[in-house]
Amino acid sequence: MTDTTDWRTIADTYGTPAYIYDGGLLEGRIADTRRALHPALDIFFSLKSNPNPAVLALLHAGGAKAEVCSLAELRIARSVGVAVDDIIFLGPGKSAAELTACVREGIYAVVCESLQELDRLDAVAAEHGVRQRVMLRVNPAFSVSGSRLTMGGKPRQFGIDEEVVLGETGLAGRHPHLDIAGVHVYSGTRILDADVVVKNTEYTLDLAERVAAKLGISLDVVDFGGGLGVPYFDGEHELDLEALALALNPLLDKFRAAHPTTRLIMESGRYLTADAGTYLMEVRYTKESMGEPFAVTDGGTHHHMAAVGIGSFVKRNFPIDLLGRDATGEGRRPWTITGPLCTPNDTVGKKVDLPELRPGDLLGVRRSGAYGPSASPVLFLSHGHPAEVLLTGEGSRLLRARDTTDDLLAPYLSADDTTTN
Repeated sequence: MTDTTDWRTIADTYGTPAYIYDGGLLEGRIADTRRALHPALDIFFSLKSNPNPAVLALLHAGGAKAEVCSLAELRIARSVGVAVDDIIFLGPGKSAAELTACVREGIYAVVCESLQELDRLDAVAAEHGVRQRVMLRVNPAFSVSGSRLTMGGKPRQFGIDEEVVLGETGLAGRHPHLDIAGVHVYSGTRILDADVVVKNTEYTLDLAERVAAKLGISLDVVDFGGGLGVPYFDGEHELDLEALALALNPLLDKFRAAHPTTRLIMESGRYLTADAGTYLMEVRYTKESMGEPFAVTDGGTHHHMAAVGIGSFVKRNFPIDLLGRDATGEGRRPWTITGPLCTPNDTVGKKVDLPELRPGDLLGVRRSGAYGPSASPVLFLSHGHPAEVLLTGEGSRLLRARDTTDDLLAPYLSADDTTTN
């Protein structure tokens, strides 16, 4: 977000709390990523990080494809014009309805994560008289340190263990309605070290060649995940995209020389959207407790669970700024920023260095464009979903209205209407 953003007008227009997305930053990030990385590399946006259709539409206009994990995400991708050949479907526990939808839509590939799933998908494809392309998600035996959240190299619900895949014989022949076309490996996420990404990719490309040779399949596609991270906390540094390109692109050149028709896929969610989002809150009350200053806001962890530090051993703060007024020259002190929930866990930031706060002040949790509402318990205490707003060069527009009390009660009331004896 730029310092020229009129936060007060945004708050007055759309209310708080709200997620505000900067369209220019979204467009710039996908453009920079595609410009730096190998031209043969397809970037698939992970909708799990931010399923808002307008966010996907901007990224898709910049060349991003879609990685989806639910029927709703599949429908969102199709609604904004993503071609079926540019959609892949992941998830370790896909339902029969999801497998059927993938086959009916004719998406590029279903990423199968167990041998049983292969059996089920083969039966679904047979029922529809089609042959469905599949990638095998492999849980690698190897894991490079450097991921903030490791997804492979140890017992996981994701994928099929490397040794199991390499020990299979006749796998393709047992599934005549599936085209086992390649390999998917996702080793970790929130990676800030370019060398880690390169080493993961190098291992995945080698593994893909070994799997293809063992199973006797043509290597039509390799998805090496990605896991590109953004720095949230003190002491973390930005991922050096240019350094990544300098090391990764020659590796992909070498692989392409041996496999000129193989599609190469990198998935990215957080890296494409996090910097573009601000969670905007208004201070309702300020007070001191045992000498410690508190600012109680209308936002909270029901909208921004990541701010609690889920997945981290130590609670650390996302960047939090005072917005909407100039506090230059004012004294600062460490504030604890909380929300309206009846739980001590509703702490958005602890000991945040800020100017003297007062009711009505606006606070923004930065780098909040990924895993905000989509990874938060928005129904906790029945507060509901926050508003979502997009900023563009032409102005701003509401992408999603905040839940009202009527919105929250409607499912219960309609359920009463369908009661039977």
